[in-house]
Amino acid sequence: MTTQTIDVPPGAPLTVLSEEEQLFQQSVRDFAIEKIRPRVHDMDKAGVMPRDLINSFFELGIMGIEVPDRWGGAGSTFFNAVLVVEELSHVDASCGVVVDVQNTLVNNAILRWANDDQRSKYFPMLTRDTVGAYALSEAGSGSDAFALATKAQDRGDHWLLNGRKLWITNAAEAGIYIIFGNANPDAGYKGITAFIVERDFPGFAVGKKEDKTGIRASSTCELILEDCRVPKENTLGQAGKGYKIAIETLNEGRIGIGAQMIGIARGALEYAVAYSKERKQFVKPISEFQGLQFQIAQAATDLEAARLMVYNAARLKDSGKPFRREASMAKLFSSQVCERVTSLSVEVLGGNGYTREYPVEKFWRDSKIGTIYEGTSNMQLATIAKTIFTE
Repeated sequence: MTTQTIDVPPGAPLTVLSEEEQLFQQSVRDFAIEKIRPRVHDMDKAGVMPRDLINSFFELGIMGIEVPDRWGGAGSTFFNAVLVVEELSHVDASCGVVVDVQNTLVNNAILRWANDDQRSKYFPMLTRDTVGAYALSEAGSGSDAFALATKAQDRGDHWLLNGRKLWITNAAEAGIYIIFGNANPDAGYKGITAFIVERDFPGFAVGKKEDKTGIRASSTCELILEDCRVPKENTLGQAGKGYKIAIETLNEGRIGIGAQMIGIARGALEYAVAYSKERKQFVKPISEFQGLQFQIAQAATDLEAARLMVYNAARLKDSGKPFRREASMAKLFSSQVCERVTSLSVEVLGGNGYTREYPVEKFWRDSKIGTIYEGTSNMQLATIAKTIFTE
């Protein structure tokens, strides 16, 4: 069964993009439409992302966008990573988040905090064929991200990690994991340390895969650490500075989630508009009714505002300027807009929109995660308020 029953024109205004960025965006858009779209329905139904599709991400060069070319990366910008996430999510949000986590969390953390030996070892893997995952959350550590129960014991030339991580994106496919544990619980959050863990390290295992509502082809799993032996040289940054790595990396990751949300909303809205031009009621296309036109106009306006917020936060990051507030604002607003736009798109299709024969219900399901992961909407509001009232 195919979900592509009508022609959906490629959309997205090329807002504030250079000619080079437009060409790059178009190349990723073409790839997503040609190579991913025909497989989306089956991937969502099975809850699995085919390995050959992941391999094509590496071949396209989008799994190491900011990584310098000497380590196999594209040596490009954070903004281009945002464009990639948007374009993939416009077709399939699961593909978008796989590439997002790889670039904005895993690669970003290693680029900023690893030493040259670690970069020389892991970047060629992460840009060639190895998926990465970022493991912070636990059963009792969600919004309170630093209430970690995972412990790291210093054994001289290595660490022993014990604990469980939950809700880890890319966990099933990954070969490299950035894992946070507390090496000095008496020091509270100042004992948190980050580690680069390889899948075949003794004591490490990938556990249960979650059966999710949306982004189903993206794996979300538990990680099990039982006397997991991690060499000392795999400490990421300084011991006890993991909290800083987590905070600053997530600030950047939130911009990536914003890009995912505007991509999802755009995909749903494009389909709804195309459908409205074909669906007739009262002897004319429903697109000719002003009531529908006004709803679509409002959705398009909200989407463009969200896109500008995401793009602005990414530009600030690339320019080395503060962007924490803007990242939280972009993530908060884009996730809100995404929920509204995808819900409206379902309604435009009426009964058809509520069936899995048409893709808008999937965009709707995929939208919900945006208000939850990488900081809930309430946590974004708390961050924004803090920057307003105390900084």
